[in-house]
Amino acid sequence: MQADHKALLQIHVCVVLWGFTAILGKLISLPAAALVWWRMLIVSAVLLMVPRVWRALRGMPPRLIAIYAGIGVIVALHWLTFYGAIKLANASVAATCMALGSVFVAVVEPRLVGRGMSRRELGLGIAALPGVALVVGGMPSAMWVGFGVGVISALLTAVFTVLNKRWATQRDALAVTWVEITSGWLFVSLCLPLLQFLPAADGSLPVPDLRDAMLLMVLAIACTVVPFALSLLALRQVSAFSMQLALNLEPLYAITLAMVLLGEHRELAPGFYIGVAIVLAAVFMQPLLERRARG
Repeated sequence: MQADHKALLQIHVCVVLWGFTAILGKLISLPAAALVWWRMLIVSAVLLMVPRVWRALRGMPPRLIAIYAGIGVIVALHWLTFYGAIKLANASVAATCMALGSVFVAVVEPRLVGRGMSRRELGLGIAALPGVALVVGGMPSAMWVGFGVGVISALLTAVFTVLNKRWATQRDALAVTWVEITSGWLFVSLCLPLLQFLPAADGSLPVPDLRDAMLLMVLAIACTVVPFALSLLALRQVSAFSMQLALNLEPLYAITLAMVLLGEHRELAPGFYIGVAIVLAAVFMQPLLERRARG
């Protein structure tokens, strides 16, 4: 198998594994905050057993550690809201919200890097709005709060993606990930007592039973550490464009898995899926138009 074909296969394996995160979030019975706390703890512990991480951490300047720690707090907030959206709505709704991440990047990146927003990026964001309206109209009103929380999660995804693009490439990726995940875990630990005062939140930290513990290990290792390592290997052979295009498939995979494994299509109206198609069309057009503009 040629190196580039192998890399593309690795990327799609990553995307499928990431697509399972929403499914596992639905299957794990823990509250959202406890789920994130345990996931981050397991990922941090696993990465800490990699000697390469220790070596890279010793040479990391304190200023960069502080920046990565700040990004880790945003990652923690993203995971809290993502799994909160799953618990308040369902996996399909949360995955659909993640498709808006690319749209938010087009809005957030110009502000964070100090450049003007292009008309093309603004147009793609506007093109996704009818799809968002159909998505909202195609779900029960009881899920609207979950959708709103999911939109916040997508915005947070855009913020930490742009910040990681600017700062995370300067050091060893696994070491950066450890700093971000560990700082996020510390942040969630500090926030647990406060979460009980938020509507529909739960600041408790129950010990997972055997079933939840096994699912958490799958979530932390198979759906976090493994795809992250594979994506690093794949990026050595494929372009950022190919990676971005493949990553846009994640919500599609997640929604399909939710239909097959969880039967969530019975909870949602056909308009929901029409809206998803419109949003995904706008998301896929973004990298294609960017490549055409550069070419």
